[in-house]
Amino acid sequence: MILLYISGIVCLTLLVSFAVVMLCEPRTLWSGGLFVSAMLSLSVTALFALYAASDWLGGHVAVISLLIFLAFLALGCVLLFPFALTALFLIEGIRVIRHEGIKPVNLLSVLFALLFFACVTVWPAVGNPGKTTAGRICFTVAACLAVYGLMLLAVYALSAVLNLIHIKKRRNMDYILVLGAGLAGKMVTPLLAARIDKGIGLLRQNPDAVMILSGGQGPGEEAAECEAMADYAMKNGVRPDRIIMEPEAASTRENLLFSYRLMEKRRPSIAIVTTDYHVFRALILARKEGIRCVGYGAKTTWYFALNAFLREFSGYLSLTFKGHLLTALLLAGIVSAWQYFLIL
Repeated sequence: MILLYISGIVCLTLLVSFAVVMLCEPRTLWSGGLFVSAMLSLSVTALFALYAASDWLGGHVAVISLLIFLAFLALGCVLLFPFALTALFLIEGIRVIRHEGIKPVNLLSVLFALLFFACVTVWPAVGNPGKTTAGRICFTVAACLAVYGLMLLAVYALSAVLNLIHIKKRRNMDYILVLGAGLAGKMVTPLLAARIDKGIGLLRQNPDAVMILSGGQGPGEEAAECEAMADYAMKNGVRPDRIIMEPEAASTRENLLFSYRLMEKRRPSIAIVTTDYHVFRALILARKEGIRCVGYGAKTTWYFALNAFLREFSGYLSLTFKGHLLTALLLAGIVSAWQYFLIL
């Protein structure tokens, strides 16, 4: 019973911490990390509760049968997960190549599928730690780096999903900031049109808001992205007086900074609109620049979103590479030291 009480307190603490993070500042990996920790703690608490109720369960065969079935179902999901994830990214990666062509950026899904499959199946089966202590430690360090990378990707993905969830509609926005994307000549692409449509929907829910359309003229484009975006928005019923154009930005960071300078209200309420896979990294950049905002994602094709999400994760790593590398190496050092003393 003592263990049940302790695990219950830990679980409650983690759930409260998760709620506080989501209410105060969800634009960090703490949102996904605390959610995972809370769910794991809840599972451990449930196991202790079942053990405490073992006498009662002994007289209810149907309940025991159901629990055994759920346990085998969960075990099956865990065992099949690596193969299902590999198949998903491999199939969708091939679709990306078929639709978008063979380019390095379009190979991310396929490469991830092959590397992930090798990490969880092939490498443990054929990997040789070596006969020397140094060989074993090198193998351990490489394994720790791989595991840390996969865990980081999972937490990043979960944090990204959590930041797309809005329980209630927001009707007090001052600015709806729509981030630009590439044009096809002077025309908005389907991906950019989806962003603008999402912004228009938010604009209608917030009658006092103004929509900022941000994007300069990139290589191969015949007009500034914000101009094409404004034409599209006005053709879809948005009044010109509710549109502000920002024509200089050439990156997500510039989208945020240059648009923020155009906002006249003090402490404005801001909604950033971009494609769903891009929202979380945009929010992280906004937080780094001290811009308080929430994010809304426009939908895109599934096969493209998976590949683009890996690209976004790579972009996140480029922002935080040193910190995560030091953390991974520290964990690898601890595991290696423990392994070394066990050998002694």
